[in-house]
Amino acid sequence: MSTEPGYASPVVNVASSLPRRAAASTVLIVPVVSTGDDDKPGAVVTSAGSFLSSDAVAEIESGLRALAATGGAEQLHRLVVGSLPVSSVLTVGLGKPRSEWPADTVRRAAGVAARSLSNTETVFTTLAALPGEGVASAAVEGLILGSYRFTEFRSAKTAPKDKGLQKITVLTTAKDAKQEVAHGAAVATAVATARDLVNTPPSHLFPAEFAKRARALGESVGLEVEVLDEKALQKGGYGGILGVGQGSSRPPRLVRLIHRGSRLAKKSKQAKKVALVGKGVTFDTGGISIKPAASMHHMTSDMGGAAAVIATVALAAQLQLPIDVIATVPMAENMPSGTAQRPGDVLTQYGGTTVEVQNTDAEGRLILADAIVRACEDNPDYLIETSTLTGAQTVALGARIPGVMGSDEFRDRVAAISQRVGENGWPMPLPDELKEDLKSTVADLSNISGQRFAGMLVAGVFLREFVADGVGWAHIDVAGPAYNTGSPWGYSPKGATGVPTRTMFAVLEDIAANG
Repeated sequence: MSTEPGYASPVVNVASSLPRRAAASTVLIVPVVSTGDDDKPGAVVTSAGSFLSSDAVAEIESGLRALAATGGAEQLHRLVVGSLPVSSVLTVGLGKPRSEWPADTVRRAAGVAARSLSNTETVFTTLAALPGEGVASAAVEGLILGSYRFTEFRSAKTAPKDKGLQKITVLTTAKDAKQEVAHGAAVATAVATARDLVNTPPSHLFPAEFAKRARALGESVGLEVEVLDEKALQKGGYGGILGVGQGSSRPPRLVRLIHRGSRLAKKSKQAKKVALVGKGVTFDTGGISIKPAASMHHMTSDMGGAAAVIATVALAAQLQLPIDVIATVPMAENMPSGTAQRPGDVLTQYGGTTVEVQNTDAEGRLILADAIVRACEDNPDYLIETSTLTGAQTVALGARIPGVMGSDEFRDRVAAISQRVGENGWPMPLPDELKEDLKSTVADLSNISGQRFAGMLVAGVFLREFVADGVGWAHIDVAGPAYNTGSPWGYSPKGATGVPTRTMFAVLEDIAANG
């Protein structure tokens, strides 16, 4: 899975032993745990299995003692171990020993280890030998996501001199290891694809180009693709998308990507249908209600929801999920100009609802409303939508925890899966009384409440007005989590994170398995 420009993920293999000889830049990543008490901490190798001789383990642990290593979570040490056929050993701490390791603990450890590597093209690891469900997949995901870098627009003056991580070999003897490792590699590569799209600057990724790349990716994995240009949007009555995009010289688009996986199901008529919707504002100035200049450059990430949706539906096709998945992705650029929509304008959304635009910077909900109504015309069982919806999400939950809103049962299901995969979505309520604040004196609805409080919830209540009755619905607000403006952490780099791609795909897998 890739786009232009694309991240070339490392090649991933499975082996039951280390090679007799390895390349000069080969590193072995080994997990270690804490031993002893707080007064005299230490670190020992864990889950070495048959992959490391007792002499090699003793040599590693001797080196750790010399470095006063404690085995604390995500603590790293680099050692030269003469008895092993690698240039060096990188130990990564997991903390106190456990009988079962959570997948995200392993994923984060792998990510931290990968981020620390330079001039390293080949990695072996024993992380997959740890006891726990999904650890092999998690180790691969962490290594790929931790080694991710976006260098497309760097010249030779500032581009990295090394090629980056090229090959990962997972040491394991588990019977299903190849399948699990391949799954992890596919998921991580999809996340990297979403990151690439978000990191691409708006000078190079505007609605028409975004639609072009979505089409290319979709067709490469066998999706049906439909692209509506501005004339088709006008003819179809997509007033929200057109209203947001009318201030830009780059006209909007609506992309539909369809995976007909029900034909792969044993009982195709019983297979579920899932709609995905993602906000694709390729750059958001705020329009006439213009944003502060200090942080506006981060608004290259305002299409993070769309990128995640496109990557998710492509992954569903690649891994042949036996359910129908239909992605509806609105794309627009929100710019101030003489043709831009104004505060006080009234637009007619797709489906006929009229909305008074009191703030042009509350634009995401306008394009999403059009897409939601169109998506519901496909009669889905479930609707998952995601966007960098509100700054209020970061106020309520911070930069790493998505807010999950929607119909109660499905919202809780999505949030629980998000927490399981390490993206940590948190369920949020949608109080009915907030709808009163969206009343307009001239239209069916206003796009804002006029109040400073509960901004994320108000946006969710607005979107709920466009969801068809009986559809299990969840909205994932990733205003903070989609783009890391701080220092790298875990397997998350600075810049695009790809959140919530893994959550959405895990939900699709859960629906395919359990309905």
